[in-house]
Amino acid sequence: MAACRMKALTKVQTKGPTKEPTKGPTLGRLDRAASARPMRVLALLALGALALTLLRIDQMDPMGRIAPFALWRDAILHRDADDIRWLVIEASFLPRVAISVLCGALLALSGVLFQQILRNPIAEPATLGVSAGASLAMTLVLALAPAWLAVGQTAIAAAGAGIALLLAMGLAWRQRLSPTALVLGGLIISFYSGAIGSVLTLFHHNAMQAIFIWGAGSMNQGSWHGARVLTGYLSMGLALTFALARPLELMSLGDATARGLGLPPAGIRTVGLALAVLLSAAVVSTVGVVGFVGLVAPAIVRLLGVHTFRARATWATVFGAVLVWLTDQTVQSLGGALARLPTGAVIALLASPVLLWLLPRFRSWSVVHEAGERDRDRVRAPLGERTVYVAFAVLGVALAALIVISLMLGRDLDGWHWLSRNEFDVLVDYRLARMLAAVAGGAMLAMAGVIVQRLTGNPMASPEVLGISSGASLGVFALALCAPAAGAVSQSVAACVGACGAFAVLLALARRSAFAPSQMILAGVAIGTAFSALATIVLLSGTPRAAQLLAWMAGSTYRVGAGDAAFAVGALALAVAAAPLLYGWLQILPLGESVARGRGVDPRASRLMLLIVASLLTASGTQVVGPLSFVGLMAPHAARMLGFVNVRSQMPAATLIGALILCAADWLGRNIAFPFQVPAGLLATLLGGLYFMGLMMRGNGRA
Repeated sequence: MAACRMKALTKVQTKGPTKEPTKGPTLGRLDRAASARPMRVLALLALGALALTLLRIDQMDPMGRIAPFALWRDAILHRDADDIRWLVIEASFLPRVAISVLCGALLALSGVLFQQILRNPIAEPATLGVSAGASLAMTLVLALAPAWLAVGQTAIAAAGAGIALLLAMGLAWRQRLSPTALVLGGLIISFYSGAIGSVLTLFHHNAMQAIFIWGAGSMNQGSWHGARVLTGYLSMGLALTFALARPLELMSLGDATARGLGLPPAGIRTVGLALAVLLSAAVVSTVGVVGFVGLVAPAIVRLLGVHTFRARATWATVFGAVLVWLTDQTVQSLGGALARLPTGAVIALLASPVLLWLLPRFRSWSVVHEAGERDRDRVRAPLGERTVYVAFAVLGVALAALIVISLMLGRDLDGWHWLSRNEFDVLVDYRLARMLAAVAGGAMLAMAGVIVQRLTGNPMASPEVLGISSGASLGVFALALCAPAAGAVSQSVAACVGACGAFAVLLALARRSAFAPSQMILAGVAIGTAFSALATIVLLSGTPRAAQLLAWMAGSTYRVGAGDAAFAVGALALAVAAAPLLYGWLQILPLGESVARGRGVDPRASRLMLLIVASLLTASGTQVVGPLSFVGLMAPHAARMLGFVNVRSQMPAATLIGALILCAADWLGRNIAFPFQVPAGLLATLLGGLYFMGLMMRGNGRA
């Protein structure tokens, strides 16, 4: 029946009087003209990749005695299994070239499928959390249950990827799978996967070292096995994609039209999504996470004028293959330690600016803003003056009690133990600095969260979500890469510069999109991806501070000393003293520039000052507790939900709540898995992720 309807539709479309050909360009000429642009660009990229490949082959003979073409001729006509040069090329170099081409093609094809089915121009395995879910599944099995590998690496990765996609879609379901909601869901899934991976790294450090290198997207190969496996998946993927091409194109006209033609939209979407998940999982199981190829390749194809699904699938697959091939050969051509960098991390680092450049070209979505407005409706009525003082007193007493518990109560080899007067040295030497750093770091991140949310008008913004914490971390890691022996003061300056730079980029993009919350969050995703890629590169560069930086990334206060605690407390004291000077700006600026000018406030100067203050707070807090904690999101929201609506009450309340959260996380991390230490930032991330999911689900429920 469906086939008859399709034939009838084709006949209706082809009926009509035959027209004489005109002198103007025919449709075939237009198609050839549309194909000429991507062909020229693709030829340039392919020639560059081929030239680098031939150069690498030529450089593989240390004596320079043999030319590439002579090597190829002799290898084909007179193959010598004992020639070490040919063995290296056949068993390592050529499989690496093949695997890079296949990975790029598979990821680009999966990106096109995700974008077509979800109607989301930025959907791809990395932004949806699919790659992170597949990587986490492989990591769990390799670290905890290697016997499960008998099931098959791709099957394990596909299971993890499928669960991650279902979770992301579940978070965005009631918002009709809107682009921003899906990306937010993918973001939180990626954060959670990274947090769990950090826990495994801390408890299984030796076993996880090789897994960490694999997970970063290394293209190293020792045989043709991986290439043969991926060739089969690519062949199957292309065949199924072209079989689904016409139904997917018809479904873009709407589900009602598709049903009228006898097509089952739900079934087609399920098959297409399953195929995209399987293709991306095959790549992750072979080489690890290679991010943003499924976004960049289809975006380039669109910009070159290719619009139909079948053509986009074809061109994007080829572009993805060539882009990864070119990037891998470029990395290999750098020589020395740089040649050992994982290609996946380098691609993610290079793709992040591309995503920032593409953001203004995507249409703006307002889903997050609407959800934030619904959240405002659920905020409790503002507290009265007396009630505010009582609430502050309760928060203060709770924080004081928690500080006492954190200092005095802990676990040792004999179980839970309350310190006595004779054990005062334990309190001073091991607990006091950690507690002060956690309290100060949480308080500063909470203050930064209040400023960021009011400055951007986005109730789901925070230093972590918008990439400001990642910008501070970028500064720290860049300094570690360039100057490994830099001191604490240099690290503080680098963190501040990185945070200011990230926030400046964020505001520049936001002005072009009228401060659309979704655009700002997506820009934060790009900045966070750049940090993750650079962090991977630094950790694999052989720096002696790798273990320390890894612990800092997880938010560990284990290495905090008296100097670090004094710095954090001093920075917090300055912030608390300066906060009242910012209340007027934070109250007026959300009302609009015209209102601000009418009140005698210069919007640009005040925004710049608030930018600097928020960046300083984020840099100081991040330096103490790491880049991820979600305190900057949770504390301002909790204060608003408790009725602290006015900025003069919300800022102090959020400061106390942020200190409470990280102080509790530090105490729990010290005792929950004794004698192991679970980083406070890691626990706060797990808690904050649940809170973020709750906000999304609650907003979805009122959609």
